[in-house]
Amino acid sequence: MALRVNISTRAGSQIRQVAAWWAENRTKAPGAVREDLGEALALLAHQPFLGSPCASIGTPELRRLLLGRLRYFLYYRVTDKTVDILAFWHASREPPGI
Repeated sequence: MALRVNISTRAGSQIRQVAAWWAENRTKAPGAVREDLGEALALLAHQPFLGSPCASIGTPELRRLLLGRLRYFLYYRVTDKTVDILAFWHASREPPGI
């Protein structure tokens, strides 16, 4: 059974900003954020523990999944019924304060 995926307000804002920048600046793959994010969310709904634990950030049970082509991490937490997306953050940046 697939878990429900919830995207926080913060993560939604980050995703929209990245998608807009990507569409404008990456003309050979303007829809890459939408495509790769859609695939990642579908995977997490069925395999929520696919990403790596990142307890060092200080948020219990926090995990992250790298979207390789984009070089962005999805930071998320898994509950009994949901996958909660908390942040969408570039891999070269320090981890977000969550």
